[in-house]
Amino acid sequence: MVDRQEIEAAMASVIRAIGEDPAREGLQDTPRRVARMYEDFFSGLCQDPSAVLTTGFDESHQEIVLLKDIPFFSICEHHFLPFYGIAHIGYIPCGRVVGASKLARTLDILAHRPQIQERLVNQLVETIFEALKPEGVAAVISAEHLCMSLRGVKKPGAKIVTTASRGNFSTVAATKQEFLALLREA
Repeated sequence: MVDRQEIEAAMASVIRAIGEDPAREGLQDTPRRVARMYEDFFSGLCQDPSAVLTTGFDESHQEIVLLKDIPFFSICEHHFLPFYGIAHIGYIPCGRVVGASKLARTLDILAHRPQIQERLVNQLVETIFEALKPEGVAAVISAEHLCMSLRGVKKPGAKIVTTASRGNFSTVAATKQEFLALLREA
């Protein structure tokens, strides 16, 4: 659980440290707003991402199920700046499917923590693989990192692409190729 009062006090200190007055009219509510924002941004810290995957349906579908173009954002743990983009999640059910919203919700829970993209994609795939016990699961995440766009190398528009896979997506080349071909389709 986020400690709003501690964040508010810290934010007031930051405002003073940059040479501003936290009591100034335009800044007076900023510490409170930042605390509420952080509560939302880091809401995944107190949630179990596998819990949303427990509601499913018995189905005999044994081909790839793909949820594409899922928008997301997270906070880079190195600079506390956002990174945002899209994710694609595919899995091959083994007798049980989940609603598409459950996959997106799992992504949101994991993304709403201090993160790095490489960990996020691995946690996403591992959570789905453990919870659903599918034949395989794979994910691709493409994101722009504001720590690269606004500071440092200042390369707006540059994206990092990460992938992870388990089961048949890792061991069967044709399955991986089918997944990648589906991603190219509109």
